[in-house]
Amino acid sequence: ADAMMTVMHAISAPAPPSLLPLRRRWVAALAAVTLFLGGCAELPAQVERPVSKAWAAPEGTPLGGMVQGLGRSASTGNASGFLLLSGAQEAYSARLALIASAQKTLDLQYYAIHADTSSGKLLRAVRAAAGRGVRVRILLDDFHSTGRNAVVMRMAFEPNVEMRMFNPLAGSRDSFIGRMLNALDDAKTLQQRMHNKLFIADNAMGVTGGRNLGDAYFGAGTDANFVDLDVLAAGAIVKDLSRSFDDYWNNERAYPVQSLVTREELDKIREQARRARAEEDEAAKTKPSPPEDAPMDLRKARFVWAPAVVLVDKPGKIPLNPDGKRGSTTEPANPGLVVRGGGSARPPLVTDDDSVVDGLLSLFDRARTEINIVSPYFVPGNDMKQALAAATARGVKVRVLTNSLGSNDAVAAHAGYARHREELLNMGVALYEMRSDREAAGGSGLDASGMLGSSGGASLGGASKAMLHSKLLTIDGRLIVIGSMNLDLRSQLQNTEIALLIRSDELSRIANQQNEEGFRTGAWRVERHDGQLVWRAPAGSGLEDTTTEPQTTLSQRLMIRLIGPLAPDRLL
Repeated sequence: ADAMMTVMHAISAPAPPSLLPLRRRWVAALAAVTLFLGGCAELPAQVERPVSKAWAAPEGTPLGGMVQGLGRSASTGNASGFLLLSGAQEAYSARLALIASAQKTLDLQYYAIHADTSSGKLLRAVRAAAGRGVRVRILLDDFHSTGRNAVVMRMAFEPNVEMRMFNPLAGSRDSFIGRMLNALDDAKTLQQRMHNKLFIADNAMGVTGGRNLGDAYFGAGTDANFVDLDVLAAGAIVKDLSRSFDDYWNNERAYPVQSLVTREELDKIREQARRARAEEDEAAKTKPSPPEDAPMDLRKARFVWAPAVVLVDKPGKIPLNPDGKRGSTTEPANPGLVVRGGGSARPPLVTDDDSVVDGLLSLFDRARTEINIVSPYFVPGNDMKQALAAATARGVKVRVLTNSLGSNDAVAAHAGYARHREELLNMGVALYEMRSDREAAGGSGLDASGMLGSSGGASLGGASKAMLHSKLLTIDGRLIVIGSMNLDLRSQLQNTEIALLIRSDELSRIANQQNEEGFRTGAWRVERHDGQLVWRAPAGSGLEDTTTEPQTTLSQRLMIRLIGPLAPDRLL
């Protein structure tokens, strides 16, 4: 049973758009051999993990001094500064600016870093920063580090760079298939991933939100691009983000790359990747250009200053195996939510619940007028449905924007959402599903809104498909949450997540104003009419209402019917 769950996770886990057809073939092969094969490789038992911490005096760095000056100019008191990064170019240039400005430290924590053009340019800039004396720490979840993507682990062998893999899987990194086969007897390890995303410079400024690092997250994907959202944070709250990074970095679930793979092994993978990339480049002459490598002018950034807290799952949400496969420890699971920051202005609505998602559900209970949810994968469990039903029952307006089947890169996740659709509508939740055509984020609603835009006013390059990846929540026009979490059972029960909860009328107003256009023109409105579901076409789109999943093929709709009964909500 656990092995079959592993296969289901392989189906549902997001993959780079260019690899989706290949992954489907891999999954079919896995399903055929799952019942007959198991893994045998093990992780190293004794691993040295030198403890290190974030830079202790950010105020003494040029970047920290600039933040202090901006705060004084804005008369902010103890508030921190926030800038929403909605466009792909803006998100990319902000990261380049942090790299260029860093004098002491760069800390990167990600679920996925893809070995492609956009990430390559960023990592070369990071390597150059290390060359001028900046201490670099890179913490990466281990799920995607196979094949070509394993090449990014070579950063661990650069001077002044340390790299660790969180919750690693044992076995060869040559292929996704091999690693899945090796993990079949340890399905729980495979299921539970570190989904956090941080990019911090000198403990003074940092980016968090939905984006991983890769072409599809920065508008340069060939087949599809993600519509995503980050926030650039400055000031005191960044120290709380850094404390979260340190907790994960120094945890025994984080393995130094050198304990898992040699430079020679990575060189071999790099050579294989080079040949594969050459073939792909030849076949894709119209590949979109990567983002421009011009750093943002941070001094001109228009920060909104407000009190905020960091919500982050404890690393112990991912348990350590008691059978010794993950080393000599037998530490049990230690789930829980850590709430940091805010001082005397800390919002009183948050309690130390079991997870980031549980913390957000406690906010639902306090909502009085409206809840706006943007979540690419929306698979509500009983707790979430009860919270939403209670909110609508007391007159709260609840709207949800998620992926349509046509825009979803995880078919199994859509199957989980679809089984709850009618129940959500019956309780009064308004459902919107994103258009999958490139116009959805290339000059119409989602792009014009800025908040949900993936390309900041530009088209989606050569990609023909847009996919929602933003994770955003606004409540009562005064609270806004941006982070790595989806509102689904996977984020609630399986993955570790991080989010910023900001108490700001201004940021909430900006988000809600900008999102209105996205709801109106960038998404299908799902309704019930004469006993069946109807998808209302977005205004001005030229599309027509339909009673079947819009912008999909018959095979996609049949796949949903096939997967639906087999896919447990908690794994999606």
